[in-house]
Amino acid sequence: MTDLAQLETELINAIGAAETVAALEEVRVSALGKSGSISLLLKGMGQLSPDERRERGPVLNGLRDRVTTALNARKADLEASELNARLLAERVDLTLPSRPRRKGGVHPTMQVMDEMIAIFAEMGFAVAEGPDIEDDFHNFTALNFPPKHPAREMHDTFFLKPDAETGERK
Repeated sequence: MTDLAQLETELINAIGAAETVAALEEVRVSALGKSGSISLLLKGMGQLSPDERRERGPVLNGLRDRVTTALNARKADLEASELNARLLAERVDLTLPSRPRRKGGVHPTMQVMDEMIAIFAEMGFAVAEGPDIEDDFHNFTALNFPPKHPAREMHDTFFLKPDAETGERK
């Protein structure tokens, strides 16, 4: 039994001395791993007589439980300290200006139109701009539409009354 108490003391000291989670994992593997010191003792239980197993089993299981509890507590402490160190190192400066946001983009249809205009401009064509509203002469008479043509019907065309002062259509 003194060997088990010494083993427990050594393992608890090794757990307390572990500075990182990786070092703690090495201690866990050496104690509870497949060929760890406590695992080997538990594997040897099958070779003992039933009376010895009844006496030694609870002692070994208690040792395993105490070591597991110490490992979990130390792991939680190490992870918390690593997280705190990372949070201190990665502070966000809230006084910095924010990243500029994109305000929008060109609609794909307009992008194609701009590309077509550029291509035709290289060929010598130009974009002609004109009035949005044409008068009767330029819309029909100059294009030789007869007075009774269906395009001149009221339901096909919007007609505006001319301004009384200037004579222009508004």
